[in-house]
Amino acid sequence: MAVKFRDYYEVLGVPRTASAEEIKKAYRKLARKYHPDLHTSAGKAEAEGKFKEINEANEVLGDPKKRAKYDQLGPQWQEGMDFTPPPGGGPRPGAGPREGAFDFEDFGGVGGFSDFFESLFGGRAGGGRGFGRGAVRPRRGSDVESEMELTLEEVIQGAKRRVRLQGQALCPVCNGRGILGQQTCPRCGGTGRVLQERELTVNIPLGAREGDRVRLAGQGEPGEEGGPPGDLFIRVRLLPHPRFNIVNENDLETEVEVMPWEAVLGTEVRIQTLGGEGVLKIPPGSRGGQRFRLRGKGLPIRGKGRGDLYVRLKINVPPQVTPEERHLYEELARLAKEKPR
Repeated sequence: MAVKFRDYYEVLGVPRTASAEEIKKAYRKLARKYHPDLHTSAGKAEAEGKFKEINEANEVLGDPKKRAKYDQLGPQWQEGMDFTPPPGGGPRPGAGPREGAFDFEDFGGVGGFSDFFESLFGGRAGGGRGFGRGAVRPRRGSDVESEMELTLEEVIQGAKRRVRLQGQALCPVCNGRGILGQQTCPRCGGTGRVLQERELTVNIPLGAREGDRVRLAGQGEPGEEGGPPGDLFIRVRLLPHPRFNIVNENDLETEVEVMPWEAVLGTEVRIQTLGGEGVLKIPPGSRGGQRFRLRGKGLPIRGKGRGDLYVRLKINVPPQVTPEERHLYEELARLAKEKPR
């Protein structure tokens, strides 16, 4: 038996290419507008009918699997023609709306899903317990992500930061419902949400790496209809260091300059590490670009100590020399030429 095709995109006023977030916003806006509690008895019946259509459209387009199945109907959505359900279609025993959607059994006099919905997806029809404000099931709030910049010094020590974040919170006037009595809430404009600035303490554990996420449970967007809030995730971003570069994830590299005679004769130089100073022995005959390793002076390895610090040698050639120094360099050059090869 053919049933009348329903264009759910048209009901919500969104294009077929709309994202999940665009569908969610359109649904919220229309649900607030046509909520029967905001209408007098004269227009309540019409509002209830529209409210039902909006929620059925959201039941389908707000669920990725249902939306994919609905989109497979092809050009029929454009032509508005009747839809003939496939064999085996129709209501499934015990089938119901997805979690977080409106349950139309709560709407006395409004009825269940349309014949089109039940033919395509299955659904529930039947008696009502009266129209109530508890028609929407609790839904968990969305997670939120933010960034925090860390220095390498904080990586080896861990960090405790106070951060100020601006995000959505339940409207304190209407407690997230969007309505006050039979009027739209003047504070949130019917959205049930307001922007709020919060100050939080974030503990970054020792050894954090670029891209790591720290979870703050319950600090995301508020839930709907009494649902729990989402979580806040702080993504770590490491700041460039003026002295050290990260190599091989856990190791660091830096550079030290020595004079030509120090490279030839060997010397000891003091090296600045992330944890303080260290001493590096330069053996005689060292060359520019040569690398030396200081064990355990790199970044923390979770549960495994620390990486290493690699020191690259750079020969510092004096830009200017005194006459005496020039004479000595010339003598050195003469000796080098006379040295047997």
